[in-house]
Amino acid sequence: MQLTNRSKVVSNKEQSFMERLYLPAIAKGMLITASHLFKKTPTTKYPEQTRPMAPVYRGEHVLKRDENGAERCTACGLCAVACPAEAITMESAERKKGEEHLYREEKYARTYEINMLRCIFCGLCEEACPKEAIFLTDRIVDAEYERENFVYGKDKLVEKMTARIDVSKRQTLEVAEFKKIPGLKHNELYDGKSLGKGKKH
Repeated sequence: MQLTNRSKVVSNKEQSFMERLYLPAIAKGMLITASHLFKKTPTTKYPEQTRPMAPVYRGEHVLKRDENGAERCTACGLCAVACPAEAITMESAERKKGEEHLYREEKYARTYEINMLRCIFCGLCEEACPKEAIFLTDRIVDAEYERENFVYGKDKLVEKMTARIDVSKRQTLEVAEFKKIPGLKHNELYDGKSLGKGKKH
């Protein structure tokens, strides 16, 4: 019984004596292999040599500080909710008196961890962050021998004041334009109709 109109002709051609020896096929394969000896190797001897990367390459994360050196993260959890791989975990705490220079808001992240083995470097965490606290940089995640070493805490994520990381290429044009408005403080709520006047919402 024919189930379909499609049919395929099967060829049962017998091989010649030279084809059964496979010598032409072997010689052709050896010529292809030998031709690669005279080509430039594509291997890059990392870390002595590095390949050029795109300006928006998504690599290792960084938790940003503000201009005064205080941590921007408020442990709101939006980055953890937006993460499709569920790689981000955090624990919040209340800022104590005298810690204003350490943490920007009254609530801060006491612990902040990213499992680099789960992370897919999609960048949704930086898009979800309302405080511009987390960004993906152009740094490559270091190789490790133990799985536990791939769980990055604040000791690896928070940027050092002596080595600030430029993330201007990853900031949106809307945020960049917002920062140029005189008399306004970033991350505060303002009425869109009165931005030019500097009135709070």
